[in-house]
This record gives sequence, C-alpha cells and structure tokens, in this order.
Amino acid sequence: MFAVYAESFSSDDPLTGLVVGERPDPEVPDGWTTVNVKAAALNHHDLWSLRGVGLREEQLPMILGCDAAGLDEDGNEVLVHAVVSDPGWTGDDETLDPKRSLLSERHQGTFADQVAVPRANVVPKPASLSFEEAACLPTAWLTAYRMLFKQGGLKAGDTVLVQGAGGGVATALIALARAGGLRVLATSRDEGKRKRALELGAHDVFESGARLPMKVDAVMETVGRATWSHSIRALRPGGTIVTSGTTSGPKLDDAELTRIFFLQLRVIGSTMGTRSELASLTTMLDATGVRPVIDRALPMDRAREGFAAMAAGDVFGKIVFTR
Repeated sequence: MFAVYAESFSSDDPLTGLVVGERPDPEVPDGWTTVNVKAAALNHHDLWSLRGVGLREEQLPMILGCDAAGLDEDGNEVLVHAVVSDPGWTGDDETLDPKRSLLSERHQGTFADQVAVPRANVVPKPASLSFEEAACLPTAWLTAYRMLFKQGGLKAGDTVLVQGAGGGVATALIALARAGGLRVLATSRDEGKRKRALELGAHDVFESGARLPMKVDAVMETVGRATWSHSIRALRPGGTIVTSGTTSGPKLDDAELTRIFFLQLRVIGSTMGTRSELASLTTMLDATGVRPVIDRALPMDRAREGFAAMAAGDVFGKIVFTR
C-alpha cells in the first residue's frame, strides 16, 4: 500500500529520512480493526519522529502520522483516536497509562492507504464534518479541548491567554475558547498571524511578551522557554497555566518559582485526551459549527511539501494530507 514513512533519523535535516513510497498492508491483531484513510493531519510529533525522538532505529521503517479520518470495515465514516493503551491498562483515563503510546511510535501510523487500530479507538464522524476537518481533531484539537475544559477547568466568562497563535493547537485553543464563552487573548510575533487570530475569534491580540491590559484566569502554554516568564506574569493570583508543549525548547532560564508560590499559581501538564473527550469534542463542533482551520490540504504523495512548511514555521492552522 502507499505510505509516508521514516527510513532514517537526522536531527539537523529531518526530511532526509522521509520516504514516500510503498509499505506492506497492516497486520491486524485480535481486537483491532482497519480504517481506510481519507485524510490525515500533520503534527509536530511527525517532525520529531524524523529527528529520532520517541523512536529507535530498530523500529524503522515506521509509517508516520497520528491522526486520521476515513471509512471503517463496514463503510462507516469514522475518525481515529491516536492514543493506544497498554493491553493491561484498566483505568478510565488512558492518557495516564504509563505504557501508552501514540500511533507511529510502537504501531504503524496513519499516513497510508490503511491503518490498523484497536476497535475502541474508532469514533463515529459527524456527517457535518468533512474528512479533512475530522482528521484535525484527534491530536491538536483534542489536546486543546482537554487543556481548556478538563485540565484548565475554564467556564464561560473566564479570561484565557493563548501563547503563540498560529500552530495547530493554538488555533484550536482560540476557536474552542471563543465557542465556550471565554474572553480570549492571543499573542504572536507575526502581525499576519495576530490578524488571523482575531478573525478566528480572539477578542484581543498582542505581540509576544507585550504587557497585557489585564491579568488572566489561565494561560494555555505550548511554546515553552520563549514565553514561559510572560505566561507566569500574565496570571492573576490563584491562576492556572496549562502546558502541553515546548516548541521553543524545554529548558528554562528562570522557572519563576518565587512568583508561582507567592501568587499560589497552578501549573498543570496536559497530554492529548481520552476517547470520551474526543467524542465530546466532535459533538461540540457538530453543535456549534466551529471548524478546524486548515492551512492547506495536499495529496499524500506531496507530503514532503507539508513537512517542509511545518519545519519552516510557515503554517497557520493544520496541514492535512488526503487520499
């Protein structure tokens, strides 16, 4: 079958290990099923995989991709939940399973004609969502949904700051926060991305690091080192920072610990989301009409173009590959 996969690693030039070609059809263990992929979304996780983060040499070649929407074995329109629990996990929240993985880590990913997944990972797709829109949900949009409403505990009327408008998670945060009745502030170094953030639903936008006119109830943080101090200083006493990524690097010059304990701030980590949260997210989009921002949709055989755009930071919203 056709697939987009990692053949080797390079930290300096990750695209050198990217191959667009043929791979064997998926093996289907007991309790698993197959989905014929119609659309799959690109994530930073896929670039990190090409750098060798989360993968070992002996796992190569590995088909990349966490997200997918398509048709199940009975022809039903579905999307795929990307978190694969350990077979022995019995908890309600699979994101807490210490042995969990994402598709394309221990199991072949979604950038292919077909992907094998546990039956429980198949979620019905609302007819109101296109395959391209639905493919954006399982990683970036689910991460944003959990950050805002589960880990952040935010409710209508609260004020939230979204750092780094432009990426897939950040654009999802802005759109979902506005749909949830929050007052939304957003930052970006890029004037064009600030303008797009306003169009997407942000009430106010600011340059990265700019002094805000008010303190916020919560900050959604996916950038890391470059914005951390600004995020901490933007919070009201007792406020919350929810972090799900470190695109500018994980190491901090100053963690702002004094400010954190003196103002009794809460720092909460967040990763992906559960199958039930993914189902709730699809219901929310179906009911509200909110839709993922798609930067570009490319045929999967042009996947290299999409990877190059993401590596260059030339993105607002999601890059989607179609079959």
